Amino acid sequence: MNASRHHHLKLIQLSGEHAGPALIITGAIHGNERCGAQAIQQIARALDSGALLIRRGILTLIPIANPLAYVKGERNGERNLNRHLFPTAEPQDFEDRVANWLCPLLAQHDVLLDLHSFSGTGEPFVMVGPRNNDGPLEPFQHEAQERALARRLGVRRFVDGWLRTYGAGVQRRLHGSAALQTVLRYGMGTTEYMRSVGGYALTLECGQHDDPQAPEVAYRAILNTLAVLGMIDAPTPEPVSPEQMEALSMVAVYDKQHADDQFSRAWASFDPVRQGEEIGRRVDGTPVLAEFAGRILFPDAAAGAHSEWYYLTRVNPSF
Repeated sequence: MNASRHHHLKLIQLSGEHAGPALIITGAIHGNERCGAQAIQQIARALDSGALLIRRGILTLIPIANPLAYVKGERNGERNLNRHLFPTAEPQDFEDRVANWLCPLLAQHDVLLDLHSFSGTGEPFVMVGPRNNDGPLEPFQHEAQERALARRLGVRRFVDGWLRTYGAGVQRRLHGSAALQTVLRYGMGTTEYMRSVGGYALTLECGQHDDPQAPEVAYRAILNTLAVLGMIDAPTPEPVSPEQMEALSMVAVYDKQHADDQFSRAWASFDPVRQGEEIGRRVDGTPVLAEFAGRILFPDAAAGAHSEWYYLTRVNPSF
């Protein structure tokens, strides 16, 4: 680990006097997403002052999970920490070394709340894991607990289907020859790793990077999580009602074939698209049309050739 003063890793850990769950909360997995770090630091001040008291369980706070990226003010230090996240015996970059520190910590906990923000406009949303299953891609048995927590974070929009959709894109890029291990390795982020070691986890996208409300969204979500898990003396928040919630499933990912492929307009995450609507144009002028009606997610006008350009989602009525 780089020993410079900018690159040390800090955690804050508190234990209640009674038994309870082990919760870990991470901020700044990406260095330009600062709202999580701000909210965690606000929680830490409340704990230090006695305004907030952990009664049950263990709380671990990591305000800045990627200090190199945070100091740079950029998404990545040397690569994306939220991909290819697993321990390695021969670390090759800064994020590998962070993963060797972070992954064992995740494995010691029951629940992860990972706080992020996004570059475009739009309201906050939470990304949840798969249904309970024993399959090879992402086996999981905590669907009920995870989704119950998601409904109480204070947001109304929910998205699932990340790893299976990402994996389909990897297989297509490798012409169908991708081994399962390749998909798992390069699609593995904080929440996927947490589920792989027996816990459950949520990624909360708290708003646009510079939205002054994003730290408040993150702070409220932390308090709500502590209340839901019974770690503080506070009433359990009411879940968002079915009438208010919007649940979407990621269905397909589309790649740039050439770096100069262009969107036909400035898309933002969750913009509605009609079946057949023009999303963009290939460098040779060929239109790229929506295969079905839904909402666009994570449009990236700056994406490089043969990398993720945008995702399409559909309404999930059975969330």
